[in-house]
Amino acid sequence: MNAEHRKTLIAAYKEQPTIAGVFAVQCTATGEAWVGQSRHIDTHRNGLWFTLKLGSCPHADLQRAWTAHQPEDFRFEQLDRLSPDLSDMAQKDELKRRAALWTRRLSARPL
Repeated sequence: MNAEHRKTLIAAYKEQPTIAGVFAVQCTATGEAWVGQSRHIDTHRNGLWFTLKLGSCPHADLQRAWTAHQPEDFRFEQLDRLSPDLSDMAQKDELKRRAALWTRRLSARPL
């Protein structure tokens, strides 16, 4: 790959809009679920799984469940995606509202 092609690919990546949304992490071994929100839902799973594998996840109950079971027992699911047209303030409020709704709906713990 030459330098010009690489620059083009990097520029295209940076221009992609970020998608905010609500997600769930579910443990298939126990049926436990956790609901969270992210301004970058398409990449959030990678970061979360990384911290879980290192044992440094800030969500202690999720980390305990991860440690007690196998990584294959966990599933990441996007529940809701917000329109990229929302302002930052509206996006923040809508993420909170939808995360609370999904937390109740799934009887899950909030992240």
